[in-house]
Amino acid sequence: MRLAKGIVIEKEETFGTLKFSALRREVRIQNEDGTASNDIKERTYDLKSTGQGRMIQVSIPASVPLKEFEYNAEVELMNPIADTVANATYQGADVDWYIKAEDIVSKKLDSKLSGDSKSNQIKK
Repeated sequence: MRLAKGIVIEKEETFGTLKFSALRREVRIQNEDGTASNDIKERTYDLKSTGQGRMIQVSIPASVPLKEFEYNAEVELMNPIADTVANATYQGADVDWYIKAEDIVSKKLDSKLSGDSKSNQIKK
């Protein structure tokens, strides 16, 4: 069972400050015979979350280039959602939560862009 579109997350309230830690793993597409192909489906990154008080894992589509930020660089998730996968058991169900996002971007870069667009507006 899955949620149809996931749960939209209020980023600041849920995660607080996010700091980049590392690439955790690359998930590969499975061949018809069940073996892993060389094609990457998604990449999962470890991020430190002040709002959660722990490390969180976030999956980003493979169509987004590999992210290589400095350790502890402040980052932001673009359009994050929480989703679930539930598997029935004899005593109910096991539910796994996971977080996906369209991209991870640097807060430093984001604030520079915001500042540039503000100064361009003032000049006009």
